[in-house]
Amino acid sequence: MGSQNESEAGRSGIISDKSDLTSGSVALKEDIDEPDETLSERLWGLTEMFPEPVRNATYTVATTTKSSLQGLYGFSRSAFWVLFSSSIILFAPVIFEVERVQMEEAQRTQQKQMLLGPNTAVSSGGLPLMPQMRH
Repeated sequence: MGSQNESEAGRSGIISDKSDLTSGSVALKEDIDEPDETLSERLWGLTEMFPEPVRNATYTVATTTKSSLQGLYGFSRSAFWVLFSSSIILFAPVIFEVERVQMEEAQRTQQKQMLLGPNTAVSSGGLPLMPQMRH
């Protein structure tokens, strides 16, 4: 008996599912007739649920934030240009002078190496050695 009740319950479930399908297809046909809304239209429709002062305050905050960010971006571009160009103008002569001194030192080392031999140019590092004192 239990199996007969289960099969009847299963059949009624199938029948009710078929009725759901037909009512769903009717609802689907009705939806097709309506024009589709875009996302922007739906969002604009949602704004109507807020009071006018809230919408105005939100608009003011958004426009102020946008203009502030644009101003900050413009200022940062100008400041970066001034700092970068100033650093190039100030540090380029120093860099060139250091490079010139290194080139002169390399030329002196090469000249000593050619005149005195390879071992003397390397061993003469700078200051001459002091003679040792004898007691």
